[in-house]
Amino acid sequence: MNQDIQSSADGEIIDIDIDIDPNPRKPWRRWLMLALLPLAFLLVRALSLYVESLWYGSLGYAAVFWYTIKLKVLLCAGVALLTFALLRGVCWLLERSFAAHLPARRAIVLQTQTLVINPALWLRRAGWVAALVIGLGYGLSMTDDWQTFALYFNHTAAAGVDPIFGKSVTFYLFALPVYQLITAWLSFLAFVVIVAAALYAVACALPGTASAAAQAATRRTSWTAVSLALGGLLLTFAANAYLSRFPYLWEDHASFSGVTYTEANYLLPGLLLGAIALALAALLIIGNGLTKQRVSWFAAALALPLATYVIAALIVPSYIQSFVVKPNELDRETPFIQHNIEATRRAFGLEKVEARSFEAEPQTAALSLATNGTTLDNIRLWDWRALQGALHQMQQIRTYYDFPDVDIDRYKLDGKTRQVMIAARELDANKLPEQSRNWVNQKLIYTHGYGVTMNPANGFTPEGMPRFTLSNMPIESAAPELKITRPEIYFGQSTDTDVYVNTTQKEFDYPQGEANTTTVYQGNGGFSIGGFFRRLLIAWELGDSGKLPFSDAVTPDSRVLMRRNIRERVAALAPFLIYDADPYIVINSEGRLVWLMDAFTESSNYPYSRHHDAGGRSVNYIRNSVKVTVDAYNGNVSFYIFDPTDPLIQTYRAAFPALFQDAAAMPADLRAHIRYPETLIKTQAEVYNLYHTQDAKAFFQREDVWSIASQVGVGKDGKQQSAALDPYFVLMQLPGEKAQDEFVEIVPFTPANRNNMIGWMAGRSDGDAYGSLLVYRFPSSRLVDGPLQIEARIDQNAQLSSQLTLWNQQGSKALRGNLLVIPMNQGLLYVQPIYLQAERSPMPELRLVVLATQESLAYGTNFGEALASLMGDTGKAKAPDTAPKPDGTTPPPAVSAPQLINRATQAFDDYQRLTKEGKFGEAGQKLDELRRALGELQKQPPPK
Repeated sequence: MNQDIQSSADGEIIDIDIDIDPNPRKPWRRWLMLALLPLAFLLVRALSLYVESLWYGSLGYAAVFWYTIKLKVLLCAGVALLTFALLRGVCWLLERSFAAHLPARRAIVLQTQTLVINPALWLRRAGWVAALVIGLGYGLSMTDDWQTFALYFNHTAAAGVDPIFGKSVTFYLFALPVYQLITAWLSFLAFVVIVAAALYAVACALPGTASAAAQAATRRTSWTAVSLALGGLLLTFAANAYLSRFPYLWEDHASFSGVTYTEANYLLPGLLLGAIALALAALLIIGNGLTKQRVSWFAAALALPLATYVIAALIVPSYIQSFVVKPNELDRETPFIQHNIEATRRAFGLEKVEARSFEAEPQTAALSLATNGTTLDNIRLWDWRALQGALHQMQQIRTYYDFPDVDIDRYKLDGKTRQVMIAARELDANKLPEQSRNWVNQKLIYTHGYGVTMNPANGFTPEGMPRFTLSNMPIESAAPELKITRPEIYFGQSTDTDVYVNTTQKEFDYPQGEANTTTVYQGNGGFSIGGFFRRLLIAWELGDSGKLPFSDAVTPDSRVLMRRNIRERVAALAPFLIYDADPYIVINSEGRLVWLMDAFTESSNYPYSRHHDAGGRSVNYIRNSVKVTVDAYNGNVSFYIFDPTDPLIQTYRAAFPALFQDAAAMPADLRAHIRYPETLIKTQAEVYNLYHTQDAKAFFQREDVWSIASQVGVGKDGKQQSAALDPYFVLMQLPGEKAQDEFVEIVPFTPANRNNMIGWMAGRSDGDAYGSLLVYRFPSSRLVDGPLQIEARIDQNAQLSSQLTLWNQQGSKALRGNLLVIPMNQGLLYVQPIYLQAERSPMPELRLVVLATQESLAYGTNFGEALASLMGDTGKAKAPDTAPKPDGTTPPPAVSAPQLINRATQAFDDYQRLTKEGKFGEAGQKLDELRRALGELQKQPPPK
């Protein structure tokens, strides 16, 4: 410690200069300690990046990894250096400007301790530290926006020009977000500069012994510095005000979205005037600071943008909206509503929807069973939730296996396309018995799931259980066409742990009797452990330092499989895409299991488009541009572009050319299983509810608003409540189309706040028609029952209602499956399976199938019986197989006495209902049906 003390004659302290340095001979130690912290951070980060590069390289996407790293480094370094240079340059100018005005060193006594303050020294050091910290911090934060800059640097042209500013869609998708980031950065820097100028001004204003002339010079310098800083801040405000006009193009209003009449003609010009006023105010303040330094000029400069904003952006638009627009709103807003309709339909891919009429004839004969055999043979009677419960009881085999999801798909079986339910049997190591949860078991032995189950969507045993096409371990196949050569599932929806394979420890494959079958991984997934130092790095990154380096079972040739959850896997490779929540597994022609996922590009900046929810995200533009495949054994990932017209995916492809392939490159055996994604059709259906209306007047008056049809569901509280019907797949012949086995996703519509149906949407999945949408609209003069009305008819049926009540009171409960509305020819067939589930054994069994048309309702213990009851002799002839014969086929059941009783009871119920409704003609037909049923019942042989 060095002290320099000056005293007066009476001993009073006048000035003390204390220089504290604990290591005066070794100043390099301080710099070394300061340098070690960032070096340690960089070293740890480098180790992590090395393991990451191994993972990307193992998938063939090292170029994707290094491009991302390069862009992040350039952004961080560029922004950090530029921020540091600007702030340090400003601080240097302030230091030089205030050098002659800052107070000299002075002593302050604090609790008998005397400290000498040198304002110039402390401000200079503070400037260096602030510039370094702010520069590094802002540089690191900017790396979070690397995707925005990747789009900007690689963007391609997007079709369309907005009708207000005349700028291309390219500007809004790619350029504007970057401009907003830059102006926000400049505003922050301007704020820091004005704070620094104010600190220097306050330091110069500390009490001292300066002369009046010196004080005046100090005030002039402070005034100039603060004026220049404030002028710079106002210039950034002007830039922000200019850019703030553009987001009005996608602002959601009560009636429509986008710029309104008032905004287009008054508010946006007012904001432009405000931006100009801010720029003029900045110039006035800067000029005043350099010349006259008058308070009146300063006040006038600040008042100019404030007055401009209040008058041009608040008072005038408010007056116009209240007294000009409101009394004539439809007339004024019509062209802007039209902009919103056109842009929203374009942004959500609805401009190419093909609208068709559908008669929805009420007669049962309108179903035309003879021409809809494929549809009847593939009606889905297994609700996926009920089937999942049955699989857990019948096919889980061991507690550590799980069926996290059940998917629906179509396969060629016996020469015909059949709709099937397929589920992957995954292994969850966390469900191992507690005594078995050790490192060896969880990392080396229990490494993978095994196989899939498959059953026809309408296949049941006589006991109401699923009739399996693929089942058990090892896999048993009832279809010669289906053979699985690689049943092991190393990558799936529930595989969240890292494992080591190809070790000296045998892996558990599947249980068989009291013994376990083992296997050794033979794939090329993951990357090798390598030598000792590489093993240490891998262990450090995976948090496995206590076990991996010391395991004798793990050899240099062993492989580490990380990111085995397929959602996490694809998101790490392409984090800029949004993924559908329902991946599904496919069996390819080689017998391998492959996951298929739908990926979307989306934006919330599409001009004049209204925002809607898409998988939990608010967007106003979405495209299903990419299909992703993940091999369940090797983990290989491929991205295929299915919408080359999407400017976002083309831009990402320009940035990552090694990541994407054309749709034509997808193997044909996988392409045969692509489907219209549920997230997309749900979003499009929500948009179409309002935006099927293309006339601005009808749109404004909400004359024809739709909603997705609802059905009765069970809420979280266990009580019944209505809920929107989920989209469902049907293998059918679309009305007006020739293909009889087309895989279609259907969404039914009802008018808003009403229960009768008004139309339905079909998303097509096969061949050249993939991705197209059809909307069938019912005649406006006819009321067509919706799902809730059919549910009400089921509840009002005396026999059904009493049976369901009985089941719910005897230690069991009745579960209703999804009510499906299936278009057939020019009629509608309503189908609802009902399952019985014991409370002590949650294994649902199919007990009833309810079928309905507009004019009748019937039920049976299986589909064939219900169809025969509904259609009479015609239904009996066309009913699909439902129960197995010894040779494996299933004949249609004969009409029994109980079935005839059910038919007679149903006809009588319908007769009473139609009579009450005043439909005496139809009631007479039901009375005839009752007579026929009773006549056939009399012909039945007496029971033995």
